[in-house]
Amino acid sequence: MAKVTIDGIEIEVPDGTTILQAARMIGGDIVPPAMCYYSKLKTSGGYCRTCLVKVSKGSEKDPRPMPKPVASCRTPVMDGMEVLNITSPEVLEARAGVVEMLLLNHPLDCPVCDQAGECHLQDLAYEHGKAETRYEFPRREFEKIDIGEKIQLHMTRCIMCFRCVKVAEQITDGRVHGVINRGDAAEISTYIEQAIDNDFSGNVIDVCPVGALTDKTFRFKSRVWYTKPVDAHRNCPTCTGKVRLWYKGEDVARVTARKDTYGEAEEWICNSCRFDHKKTSDWVIEGPTKVDRHSVISANHYENLRMLKASIDRQRESLPHGDKVNLGTGALDPNNEEK
Repeated sequence: MAKVTIDGIEIEVPDGTTILQAARMIGGDIVPPAMCYYSKLKTSGGYCRTCLVKVSKGSEKDPRPMPKPVASCRTPVMDGMEVLNITSPEVLEARAGVVEMLLLNHPLDCPVCDQAGECHLQDLAYEHGKAETRYEFPRREFEKIDIGEKIQLHMTRCIMCFRCVKVAEQITDGRVHGVINRGDAAEISTYIEQAIDNDFSGNVIDVCPVGALTDKTFRFKSRVWYTKPVDAHRNCPTCTGKVRLWYKGEDVARVTARKDTYGEAEEWICNSCRFDHKKTSDWVIEGPTKVDRHSVISANHYENLRMLKASIDRQRESLPHGDKVNLGTGALDPNNEEK
Protein backbone atom coordinates (compact mmCIF):
# COMPACT_ATOMS: atom_id res chain seq x y z
CA MET A 1 0.00 0.00 0.00
CA ALA A 2 1.14 3.55 -0.71
CA LYS A 3 0.04 6.86 0.75
CA VAL A 4 -0.45 9.73 -1.68
CA THR A 5 -1.64 13.28 -1.05
CA ILE A 6 -3.63 15.02 -3.82
CA ASP A 7 -4.46 18.70 -3.31
CA GLY A 8 -3.98 18.26 0.43
CA ILE A 9 -6.16 15.13 0.73
CA GLU A 10 -4.32 11.96 1.75
CA ILE A 11 -5.41 8.48 0.69
CA GLU A 12 -3.86 5.01 0.94
CA VAL A 13 -4.06 2.98 -2.26
CA PRO A 14 -2.74 -0.37 -3.51
CA ASP A 15 0.67 -0.43 -5.17
CA GLY A 16 0.47 0.15 -8.91
CA THR A 17 -2.48 2.53 -8.66
CA THR A 18 -2.14 5.55 -10.94
CA ILE A 19 -2.59 9.13 -9.76
CA LEU A 20 -5.82 9.42 -11.75
CA GLN A 21 -7.25 6.26 -10.18
CA ALA A 22 -6.31 7.50 -6.71
CA ALA A 23 -7.99 10.85 -7.41
CA ARG A 24 -11.16 9.03 -8.53
CA MET A 25 -11.15 7.09 -5.26
CA ILE A 26 -11.26 10.43 -3.44
CA GLY A 27 -13.75 11.97 -5.87
CA GLY A 28 -14.93 15.54 -6.18
CA ASP A 29 -13.31 18.45 -7.98
CA ILE A 30 -9.76 17.19 -7.57
CA VAL A 31 -10.29 14.44 -10.15
CA PRO A 32 -8.39 15.40 -13.34
CA PRO A 33 -10.38 15.30 -16.60
CA ALA A 34 -9.60 12.48 -19.03
CA MET A 35 -10.51 12.18 -22.70
CA CYS A 36 -8.51 9.14 -23.81
CA TYR A 37 -8.22 7.08 -20.60
CA TYR A 38 -10.82 4.34 -20.16
CA SER A 39 -10.53 2.09 -17.13
CA LYS A 40 -11.97 -0.95 -18.95
CA LEU A 41 -9.60 -0.71 -21.94
CA LYS A 42 -6.03 -1.94 -21.55
CA THR A 43 -3.21 0.45 -22.52
CA SER A 44 -5.61 3.38 -22.85
CA GLY A 45 -4.48 6.79 -21.68
CA GLY A 46 -1.43 8.94 -22.25
CA TYR A 47 -2.60 10.42 -25.56
CA CYS A 48 -4.70 13.53 -24.89
CA ARG A 49 -2.71 14.93 -21.89
CA THR A 50 -5.78 16.58 -20.36
CA CYS A 51 -5.14 14.79 -17.05
CA LEU A 52 -1.83 16.58 -16.43
CA VAL A 53 -0.87 17.09 -12.77
CA LYS A 54 2.15 18.41 -10.92
CA VAL A 55 4.09 16.07 -8.63
CA SER A 56 5.56 18.38 -5.99
CA LYS A 57 7.08 15.48 -4.03
CA GLY A 58 8.15 12.24 -5.67
CA SER A 59 8.11 9.95 -2.62
CA GLU A 60 9.41 9.59 0.91
CA LYS A 61 12.61 8.01 -0.39
CA ASP A 62 13.13 10.61 -3.10
CA PRO A 63 11.27 13.83 -2.22
CA ARG A 64 12.45 15.71 -5.30
CA PRO A 65 9.59 17.12 -7.41
CA MET A 66 9.15 15.94 -10.96
CA PRO A 67 10.52 18.59 -13.37
CA LYS A 68 7.35 19.01 -15.45
CA PRO A 69 3.65 18.08 -15.34
CA VAL A 70 2.91 14.39 -15.89
CA ALA A 71 -0.07 12.45 -17.25
CA SER A 72 -1.89 11.23 -14.15
CA CYS A 73 -3.47 8.30 -16.04
CA ARG A 74 -0.06 6.75 -16.73
CA THR A 75 1.91 7.74 -13.60
CA PRO A 76 1.79 5.26 -10.68
CA VAL A 77 1.76 6.62 -7.15
CA MET A 78 4.73 6.23 -4.80
CA ASP A 79 4.55 6.12 -1.02
CA GLY A 80 4.67 9.69 0.27
CA MET A 81 3.97 11.28 -3.12
CA GLU A 82 2.34 14.71 -3.12
CA VAL A 83 0.35 15.85 -6.14
CA LEU A 84 -1.13 19.20 -7.13
CA ASN A 85 -4.05 19.44 -9.53
CA ILE A 86 -6.57 22.28 -9.18
CA THR A 87 -4.37 23.95 -6.54
CA SER A 88 -1.55 24.48 -9.07
CA PRO A 89 -1.76 27.52 -11.42
CA GLU A 90 0.90 25.85 -13.58
CA VAL A 91 -1.31 22.79 -14.11
CA LEU A 92 -4.39 24.86 -14.88
CA GLU A 93 -2.48 26.91 -17.46
CA ALA A 94 -0.97 23.79 -19.06
CA ARG A 95 -4.41 22.10 -19.21
CA ALA A 96 -5.93 25.17 -20.86
CA GLY A 97 -3.21 24.90 -23.50
CA VAL A 98 -4.01 21.24 -24.07
CA VAL A 99 -7.70 22.05 -24.49
CA GLU A 100 -6.79 24.76 -26.98
CA MET A 101 -4.79 22.22 -28.99
CA LEU A 102 -7.67 19.73 -28.97
CA LEU A 103 -10.01 22.41 -30.30
CA LEU A 104 -7.71 23.65 -33.07
CA ASN A 105 -9.28 21.51 -35.76
CA HIS A 106 -12.58 20.70 -34.11
CA PRO A 107 -15.49 22.11 -36.16
CA LEU A 108 -18.24 24.18 -34.56
CA ASP A 109 -20.82 21.44 -35.13
CA CYS A 110 -22.43 21.62 -31.69
CA PRO A 111 -25.77 22.98 -33.00
CA VAL A 112 -26.19 19.98 -35.33
CA CYS A 113 -24.08 17.32 -33.57
CA ASP A 114 -25.93 14.40 -31.96
CA GLN A 115 -23.33 14.30 -29.19
CA ALA A 116 -24.36 17.74 -27.91
CA GLY A 117 -25.54 17.55 -24.33
CA GLU A 118 -23.37 14.56 -23.45
CA CYS A 119 -20.11 15.59 -25.13
CA HIS A 120 -17.05 15.39 -22.90
CA LEU A 121 -15.21 17.87 -25.11
CA GLN A 122 -17.93 20.46 -24.49
CA ASP A 123 -17.57 19.93 -20.74
CA LEU A 124 -13.77 20.07 -20.97
CA ALA A 125 -13.80 23.31 -22.99
CA TYR A 126 -16.28 24.93 -20.60
CA GLU A 127 -14.49 23.88 -17.41
CA HIS A 128 -10.83 24.09 -18.46
CA GLY A 129 -10.62 25.99 -21.76
CA LYS A 130 -10.20 29.65 -22.66
CA ALA A 131 -12.77 31.99 -24.13
CA GLU A 132 -10.80 32.64 -27.32
CA THR A 133 -8.46 30.77 -29.64
CA ARG A 134 -5.24 32.03 -31.22
CA TYR A 135 -5.58 29.71 -34.20
CA GLU A 136 -6.12 31.56 -37.49
CA PHE A 137 -5.47 28.84 -40.07
CA PRO A 138 -7.90 26.60 -41.98
CA ARG A 139 -9.05 23.55 -40.04
CA ARG A 140 -8.39 20.00 -41.17
CA GLU A 141 -10.89 18.48 -43.53
CA PHE A 142 -11.44 14.83 -44.44
CA GLU A 143 -13.45 13.12 -47.11
CA LYS A 144 -16.46 11.33 -45.65
CA ILE A 145 -16.36 7.55 -45.81
CA ASP A 146 -18.98 4.91 -45.07
CA ILE A 147 -17.85 2.53 -42.31
CA GLY A 148 -21.06 0.52 -41.94
CA GLU A 149 -24.82 0.45 -41.79
CA LYS A 150 -25.20 1.48 -38.13
CA ILE A 151 -22.26 3.79 -37.33
CA GLN A 152 -21.57 7.25 -38.74
CA LEU A 153 -17.98 8.57 -38.80
CA HIS A 154 -17.27 12.32 -38.77
CA MET A 155 -13.50 12.40 -38.89
CA THR A 156 -13.40 16.20 -38.66
CA ARG A 157 -14.65 15.93 -35.06
CA CYS A 158 -12.17 13.26 -33.99
CA ILE A 159 -9.56 14.14 -31.34
CA MET A 160 -7.56 10.92 -31.87
CA CYS A 161 -8.14 9.45 -28.42
CA PHE A 162 -7.85 5.88 -29.85
CA ARG A 163 -10.64 4.53 -27.64
CA CYS A 164 -12.58 3.10 -30.59
CA VAL A 165 -9.50 1.33 -31.90
CA LYS A 166 -8.84 -0.29 -28.53
CA VAL A 167 -12.49 -1.38 -28.26
CA ALA A 168 -12.19 -3.08 -31.64
CA GLU A 169 -8.92 -4.73 -30.64
CA GLN A 170 -10.02 -5.95 -27.24
CA ILE A 171 -13.73 -6.85 -27.35
CA THR A 172 -14.63 -7.58 -30.98
CA ASP A 173 -13.92 -10.63 -33.13
CA GLY A 174 -11.76 -8.84 -35.66
CA ARG A 175 -10.68 -5.24 -36.02
CA VAL A 176 -11.20 -3.72 -39.46
CA HIS A 177 -10.49 -0.08 -38.63
CA GLY A 178 -7.58 1.83 -37.18
CA VAL A 179 -5.30 4.85 -37.61
CA ILE A 180 -3.82 5.59 -41.01
CA ASN A 181 -1.25 8.24 -41.99
CA ARG A 182 0.78 10.31 -39.54
CA GLY A 183 0.87 13.71 -37.88
CA ASP A 184 -1.92 16.13 -38.77
CA ALA A 185 -2.93 13.79 -41.60
CA ALA A 186 -3.66 10.89 -39.22
CA GLU A 187 -7.26 9.68 -39.27
CA ILE A 188 -9.50 6.84 -38.16
CA SER A 189 -10.51 4.74 -41.15
CA THR A 190 -11.46 1.23 -42.24
CA TYR A 191 -9.45 -1.10 -44.38
CA ILE A 192 -10.29 -1.01 -48.09
CA GLU A 193 -13.92 -2.06 -48.70
CA GLN A 194 -14.39 -3.19 -45.11
CA ALA A 195 -17.28 -2.14 -42.90
CA ILE A 196 -17.59 -2.30 -39.11
CA ASP A 197 -20.30 -4.89 -38.54
CA ASN A 198 -19.21 -7.36 -35.84
CA ASP A 199 -21.30 -8.19 -32.76
CA PHE A 200 -19.84 -5.58 -30.40
CA SER A 201 -18.91 -2.86 -32.88
CA GLY A 202 -21.59 -0.49 -31.55
CA ASN A 203 -19.54 0.03 -28.39
CA VAL A 204 -17.24 2.37 -30.34
CA ILE A 205 -20.16 4.83 -30.21
CA ASP A 206 -20.32 4.67 -26.41
CA VAL A 207 -16.58 5.17 -25.87
CA CYS A 208 -16.20 8.10 -28.28
CA PRO A 209 -15.97 11.25 -26.11
CA VAL A 210 -16.97 13.57 -28.99
CA GLY A 211 -19.34 13.34 -31.95
CA ALA A 212 -16.94 11.54 -34.27
CA LEU A 213 -18.78 8.21 -34.02
CA THR A 214 -22.56 8.39 -33.73
CA ASP A 215 -25.54 6.07 -34.01
CA LYS A 216 -27.09 6.26 -37.50
CA THR A 217 -30.42 4.97 -36.16
CA PHE A 218 -30.63 7.97 -33.77
CA ARG A 219 -29.16 10.71 -35.96
CA PHE A 220 -31.18 13.93 -36.01
CA LYS A 221 -34.17 12.29 -34.29
CA SER A 222 -33.98 14.22 -31.04
CA ARG A 223 -31.75 16.26 -28.79
CA VAL A 224 -30.64 14.16 -25.85
CA TRP A 225 -32.24 16.54 -23.31
CA TYR A 226 -35.65 15.88 -24.87
CA THR A 227 -35.33 12.18 -24.08
CA LYS A 228 -35.76 10.29 -20.83
CA PRO A 229 -33.21 7.60 -19.87
CA VAL A 230 -34.48 4.41 -18.25
CA ASP A 231 -32.45 1.40 -17.06
CA ALA A 232 -33.64 -1.96 -18.41
CA HIS A 233 -32.45 -5.49 -19.10
CA ARG A 234 -33.30 -8.59 -21.12
CA ASN A 235 -32.08 -12.17 -21.35
CA CYS A 236 -29.43 -11.88 -24.05
CA PRO A 237 -27.30 -14.88 -25.09
CA THR A 238 -24.47 -12.61 -26.30
CA CYS A 239 -24.03 -9.97 -23.57
CA THR A 240 -25.36 -9.13 -20.11
CA GLY A 241 -28.40 -7.40 -21.61
CA LYS A 242 -28.15 -4.51 -19.13
CA VAL A 243 -28.78 -1.31 -21.06
CA ARG A 244 -30.11 2.23 -20.93
CA LEU A 245 -33.21 3.00 -22.99
CA TRP A 246 -33.71 6.59 -24.14
CA TYR A 247 -37.40 7.36 -24.52
CA LYS A 248 -38.94 10.12 -26.57
CA GLY A 249 -42.56 10.00 -25.55
CA GLU A 250 -43.51 6.34 -25.58
CA ASP A 251 -40.96 5.35 -28.24
CA VAL A 252 -37.44 4.07 -27.61
CA ALA A 253 -35.25 6.49 -29.56
CA ARG A 254 -31.98 4.66 -28.90
CA VAL A 255 -30.28 2.06 -26.71
CA THR A 256 -26.87 2.53 -25.09
CA ALA A 257 -24.70 0.93 -22.46
CA ARG A 258 -25.10 2.15 -18.89
CA LYS A 259 -22.40 4.65 -17.95
CA ASP A 260 -20.81 5.56 -14.64
CA THR A 261 -19.91 8.93 -13.14
CA TYR A 262 -16.97 9.34 -15.50
CA GLY A 263 -18.89 8.50 -18.63
CA GLU A 264 -17.48 4.99 -18.98
CA ALA A 265 -19.63 2.02 -19.96
CA GLU A 266 -20.33 -0.22 -16.98
CA GLU A 267 -20.70 -3.28 -19.22
CA TRP A 268 -20.34 -3.81 -22.97
CA ILE A 269 -23.52 -4.58 -24.90
CA CYS A 270 -24.00 -6.38 -28.21
CA ASN A 271 -25.34 -4.91 -31.43
CA SER A 272 -28.54 -6.93 -31.16
CA CYS A 273 -29.47 -5.21 -27.90
CA ARG A 274 -28.37 -1.83 -29.22
CA PHE A 275 -29.99 -1.79 -32.66
CA ASP A 276 -32.57 -4.58 -32.96
CA HIS A 277 -34.67 -4.25 -29.80
CA LYS A 278 -36.38 -0.88 -29.65
CA LYS A 279 -39.74 -1.92 -28.27
CA THR A 280 -40.64 -1.59 -24.61
CA SER A 281 -42.04 -5.13 -24.72
CA ASP A 282 -38.50 -6.43 -25.43
CA TRP A 283 -37.24 -5.24 -22.05
CA VAL A 284 -37.76 -5.54 -18.32
CA ILE A 285 -37.87 -1.94 -17.09
CA GLU A 286 -35.94 -1.33 -13.86
CA GLY A 287 -36.72 2.35 -13.43
CA PRO A 288 -35.56 5.86 -14.36
CA THR A 289 -31.84 6.45 -14.61
CA LYS A 290 -30.35 8.63 -11.89
CA VAL A 291 -29.16 11.78 -13.67
CA ASP A 292 -26.76 14.28 -12.11
CA ARG A 293 -28.57 17.56 -11.61
CA HIS A 294 -25.71 19.41 -13.32
CA SER A 295 -26.33 17.50 -16.55
CA VAL A 296 -28.46 19.11 -19.25
CA ILE A 297 -30.30 15.77 -19.49
CA SER A 298 -31.84 16.47 -16.07
CA ALA A 299 -33.87 19.32 -17.63
CA ASN A 300 -36.64 16.93 -18.64
CA HIS A 301 -35.93 14.12 -16.20
CA TYR A 302 -38.53 13.93 -13.44
CA GLU A 303 -37.51 10.87 -11.49
CA ASN A 304 -39.52 11.77 -8.38
CA LEU A 305 -42.58 13.25 -10.09
CA ARG A 306 -44.83 10.30 -9.19
CA MET A 307 -43.68 10.36 -5.56
CA LEU A 308 -44.25 14.13 -5.43
CA LYS A 309 -47.78 13.76 -6.79
CA ALA A 310 -48.59 11.05 -4.24
CA SER A 311 -47.27 13.28 -1.44
CA ILE A 312 -49.43 16.20 -2.60
CA ASP A 313 -52.50 13.95 -2.79
CA ARG A 314 -51.91 12.76 0.79
CA GLN A 315 -51.62 16.35 2.01
CA ARG A 316 -54.84 17.31 0.21
CA GLU A 317 -56.70 14.38 1.79
CA SER A 318 -55.52 15.37 5.27
CA LEU A 319 -56.97 18.89 4.98
CA PRO A 320 -60.35 19.69 6.64
CA HIS A 321 -63.27 19.35 4.25
CA GLY A 322 -63.80 22.57 2.29
CA ASP A 323 -60.33 24.02 2.80
CA LYS A 324 -58.51 24.28 -0.51
CA VAL A 325 -54.82 25.01 -0.48
CA ASN A 326 -52.50 25.63 -3.40
CA LEU A 327 -49.67 23.32 -2.34
CA GLY A 328 -47.41 24.68 -5.04
CA THR A 329 -47.26 28.15 -3.40
CA GLY A 330 -48.65 27.46 0.05
CA ALA A 331 -51.34 30.14 -0.38
CA LEU A 332 -54.93 29.68 0.69
CA ASP A 333 -57.61 29.55 -1.96
CA PRO A 334 -58.99 33.10 -2.39
CA ASN A 335 -62.51 31.71 -1.97
CA ASN A 336 -61.66 30.70 1.61
CA GLU A 337 -60.92 33.14 4.38
CA GLU A 338 -57.80 32.75 6.44
CA LYS A 339 -58.60 31.73 9.99
